[in-house]
Amino acid sequence: MIRGFVIGAIATVAVAAVAAFATVSLGLLPAGADHKPPAIERWAAKTSLHAAMRRDTPNLHDPLPLTDANLSAGVKLYAADCLFCHGAADKQASTAAKGFYISAPQLADDGVEDDPEGVTYWKIAHGIRFTAMPAFGKNLTDEQMWQITQFVAHMDKLPPAVDAEWKKVPSAAEQHTT
Repeated sequence: MIRGFVIGAIATVAVAAVAAFATVSLGLLPAGADHKPPAIERWAAKTSLHAAMRRDTPNLHDPLPLTDANLSAGVKLYAADCLFCHGAADKQASTAAKGFYISAPQLADDGVEDDPEGVTYWKIAHGIRFTAMPAFGKNLTDEQMWQITQFVAHMDKLPPAVDAEWKKVPSAAEQHTT
């Protein structure tokens, strides 16, 4: 009886593997960025991301003081590195961002102010697979990534001078329409 169960389990796994291989190799899964990812791909990506967040972020704490200078630096870095995908204060997506197959949150509208700062920092440093979110850990310093983290974490309650600076940042929709 156990032998039959083991053979059945092995046969089931083998059939599933062959079916998965055939589905992928015959191009039955959408590969274009203009197609919605299948539910299994979305599930796998979200499950993996949430597991990584639980594992990697509990001990990540912002080492920088929350100052206008750090928030202002965060605004400038965000404008240079994040705005193209995540938009400016006007909440308008750039032309490219409108074409992302997994839409990038427009952070002035869909903010991350309620996310733990360690989670935001991790996403900036490591990026997110199966999305357009790149890893900035090799391009920006820890201080710069924490400055961006501080800015987006406090985007909805910036000091007046920093808020005025943020509102002056040109729209991503305007910057890339030529």
